[in-house]
Amino acid sequence: MKGGIGNLMKQAQKMQEDMQKAQQEIADMEIDGQSGGGLVSVRMNGRHELVKVSIDDSLVGDDKDMLEDLVAAAVNDASHKLEAASKDKMGGLAGSLNLPDGMKLPF
Repeated sequence: MKGGIGNLMKQAQKMQEDMQKAQQEIADMEIDGQSGGGLVSVRMNGRHELVKVSIDDSLVGDDKDMLEDLVAAAVNDASHKLEAASKDKMGGLAGSLNLPDGMKLPF
């Protein structure tokens, strides 16, 4: 019995270390988002901070409302991609626990 609890504690500690590593990897990743067929692109880091905005020269001087919409769409695209990448990275850790359906980490 004592060895079982000790092994469980070791597994929990390893999982915690793996989660911290995955969270740091997510924070360090950069994701690109695009809109307007690539005319507007943005780069967002894993902390959801906008790092770079690129606007094709052909859009400069065009309709300001359209440009604003394209920038917003590119930011949203990067945000959705970042969310999916985060779920993929963290999903592997949660899958090793055999948690019941609907139970998420962190609790």
